[in-house]
Amino acid sequence: MSSNSLLSISNLTVEFGGLRALDDVFLNLESNQVVGLIGPNGAGKTTLFNAICGIVKPTSGALTLNGEAHDWPATHDLTSLGISRTLQGVGLFPDLTVAENVMIGAQKFARTGLISAGFGRNKKDERLLRERAHWALERVYAGSLSDKRADSLAYPDTKRVAIARALVSDPKILMLDEPAGGLGAQDIEWMNDLIRNLRSAMSILIVEHHMDVVMSVCDQLYVLNFGEVIASGSSETVRRDPAVIAAYLGTGVA
Repeated sequence: MSSNSLLSISNLTVEFGGLRALDDVFLNLESNQVVGLIGPNGAGKTTLFNAICGIVKPTSGALTLNGEAHDWPATHDLTSLGISRTLQGVGLFPDLTVAENVMIGAQKFARTGLISAGFGRNKKDERLLRERAHWALERVYAGSLSDKRADSLAYPDTKRVAIARALVSDPKILMLDEPAGGLGAQDIEWMNDLIRNLRSAMSILIVEHHMDVVMSVCDQLYVLNFGEVIASGSSETVRRDPAVIAAYLGTGVA
C-alpha cells in the first residue's frame, strides 16, 4: 500500500447465502488517481461499490482510509468520511428543481437537518445550501439548469446533475457508477474531459462498461470476473492480459 493511498481494500469476500459474490478482492486508490473497475455483467463490480458504501456487509476483508485501518462504513457515514457516489439510475427527484436535487447532497453543511435546511425552514442554511448547489453545478457546466425541474431535463443533463449532487459535499473520493451509460459519443467525450478535470481535486473510482472511457481516463484498472480480480495494472497492461481477453471474448487462456 502506497503512502499516498486514500482507500485500500484487501481480502474482501462477500457472500449471499451460498453464493460468493466477491472472493478475496483487493484494490488501492491513491490521491488524485482515477481507478476503473471493469468486467462482464455479474462480475461483482456493483457489489464492490456497495460494500464500500455500506449497502452490503462484507463477510470478511480489511479496509484502510487515509492509511489507517477503518471499519467498513455505514451508508450514513460516507459524507463525513469524504466519500460520495452516483447511481446507475441517476436517482433525481422529478418534481424538484435541479438546485433542490443538488442541495440534497449538501446536507453536511446544514446545521438543522436536511428537510428544514433544504426547503425553507431555516433561511441561513437554505442560502448556504443553494450556494453550494450552484458551486457544484458550475463545476459540471450546468449552472444554467439550476431552476429547471428535473423531469424536464434531457438525459445527458441528468447525468451532469447527478454528478453535481455527488460533488456538492466536496468529497475526497468520488465513486461514479456507469457515468457514460446511455450517452452518445459527444457526451462521452464531455464526460471524459470532466473526469480529467476533477482528478486534480479528488480521487475517482469508476465502474464503467464503455472501454473507451476507462482506457482514456483511468490510471489503473481492476478487472473482475466471477467475483475475483483476474488482472490489475495500467490500461495498456490490462488490455493485453490473456485472462482479460478470455473473460471478455470467451477465448482460452494460453
